[in-house]
Amino acid sequence: MFWKFDLHTASQVEKLLEKEDVTLKELLDEDDVLQECKAQNQRLLLFLTQDSSLLELISLITHEPPTDREEKLRYKYANTACELLTCDVSIINDKVGGDDSFLNALYSFVEQDPPLNPLLASFFSKTFGSLISRKTEQTISFLRKKDGFITLVLKHMDTSAMMDLLLRLISCVEPAPLRQDVLTWLDEEKLIQRLTELINPSSDNERQSNVSQTLCDIIRMSRDQASLLQEPTELDPLLTTLELQQSVEALLKNMFEGEKSEVCIINGTHVLLTLLETRKPGVELIDPASQGLEKSYTVNNSILLGIQPYLKHYHNLLLNPPKKCSMLTTLGILEEPFGNARLHACRLVAALLNTTAPRIHYELCQLDMVNLILDLFFKFTWNNFLHVQVEHCVSAILHQVVQEGTSDMLSHQDLVKHLFQKCRLVQRILDAWEENDKTQAEGGMRRGYMGHLTRIANAVVQCAEKEPAQAHIMQLINELPEDYRTRWQNFVDETVVLHISNYQIQQMTANFVDQFGFNDDEFGEHDDSINATFSRIAGINCSLPTPGAFEACGKEKIRQFDDADEEEDIWEDKEINYATQADFASVAIDTGSGVWGSSTAQLSDSEEKGWATFTDFQPFCW
Repeated sequence: MFWKFDLHTASQVEKLLEKEDVTLKELLDEDDVLQECKAQNQRLLLFLTQDSSLLELISLITHEPPTDREEKLRYKYANTACELLTCDVSIINDKVGGDDSFLNALYSFVEQDPPLNPLLASFFSKTFGSLISRKTEQTISFLRKKDGFITLVLKHMDTSAMMDLLLRLISCVEPAPLRQDVLTWLDEEKLIQRLTELINPSSDNERQSNVSQTLCDIIRMSRDQASLLQEPTELDPLLTTLELQQSVEALLKNMFEGEKSEVCIINGTHVLLTLLETRKPGVELIDPASQGLEKSYTVNNSILLGIQPYLKHYHNLLLNPPKKCSMLTTLGILEEPFGNARLHACRLVAALLNTTAPRIHYELCQLDMVNLILDLFFKFTWNNFLHVQVEHCVSAILHQVVQEGTSDMLSHQDLVKHLFQKCRLVQRILDAWEENDKTQAEGGMRRGYMGHLTRIANAVVQCAEKEPAQAHIMQLINELPEDYRTRWQNFVDETVVLHISNYQIQQMTANFVDQFGFNDDEFGEHDDSINATFSRIAGINCSLPTPGAFEACGKEKIRQFDDADEEEDIWEDKEINYATQADFASVAIDTGSGVWGSSTAQLSDSEEKGWATFTDFQPFCW
């Protein structure tokens, strides 16, 4: 048998190690050096853990490579060196993590003047991060003895690898008591305050973006960690500091007082939105009343107190946004782009309306913020990012959870009343719908906000049919001018579809991605659950005017093998004549009428086809 013969061949690494004058770079040139290291090749490990070899490996990932090599090969040695240092071989971890001389050689990288080489920075971050995870106590002790460590990391925050290192230091330390000790040390070093200071107009864009993302990750990791604990323990000092009113005010002061910067406003608002998250991020909910939310967080009142005085600045931002150049799009010339800063402002308003904070809601009403963003909804016809946020705002007001013992400053009824009377929600829906119908009747394009307007209209009708808001909403509708009251009743009776198939508009619940149109119960063992699925399908009425149309169509293309001419290629493409199946095109699937319409625009043969001519487009708002 073949296993009787010794077919094993020594690796090239073994052959090199037999040389007395073998060099580290010769070994790094071999493709299987990493595999041999992970396989615990003792001769290789003995060579790699020599002091001179480890120092050379560290030097390769902390110093610029020679420029005389081809660009794609310049970092080959550095990359391989990083892989060897982080391949989780205990003898390498013990040697590097247990000797300050090696740690100092590695640490020297962050003592360089900025900017750091981003690729080398990633090698450094990965190596130090590996030591934090595997030689935790020794590495943390070393870093805490370095007085300027946090200062150096923050100095290089324009490099994303430094952000990764900082987050690893916060999240990868075990056991829990040691992690709490590290968090306390970082809080004593004023990490949160110093990060917040970097979100200011004078900081470069990349630094602000990395700092903003770091703060957001700290918030989410801290909340997730707390939710996993079975018993309440010590609070996370970094999260506690972030949620302080003075921390929120300091961030907003950097954003709005003094020189204005769109980048600063966007990054700062990103942090505020994370602080206001009441659930684990993932699929963004369109319906705040959706059930099945497994985890939720409580928004600390100090966050809201910090935001409230600065809402007027967001109001001014919506009215006077940063200037934008016109843009050429497939729909034409966009004279006034909506902008990311205003979109973040709308996201913040939606998040605040989802809180049960009467003082905040009162301030929003005083500033007429909801009315303003509704104006923007209809002005920027094609900006669906904006339309989503406005829908969130309306839905948050309609589905507001009324809690006992809340302030009398602004009740839920007052908020709904503001939406219907001051913001004229019903009148806006009716007017926009009629204008769209008129435009389409004249051959124009359906307006981009119509899908979201449909959902808003459905939400109003649904809330008017169920408690607790039923009576109040019906009263507000009855108080409409007679013309609008009549039009709304006709609109509800003839247009709004309240029970749309899940396959037409799928509610974006927290587990939407997993279910994608199905409910867990439908896959249970009970017959009732199984039948529910088919009863939904049975509701679709398929009308086939010409019996056998599908078979006739198929026979035109697929022929029986035994009837085919031997000399004829049965797979050859041929023109298919559907004249005998003229009625086939009239197959209709009836799933309801009203919102979606039933006609489709036909292209005539005389119409010119091809690429759009951009010079013919007219200005519009997006």
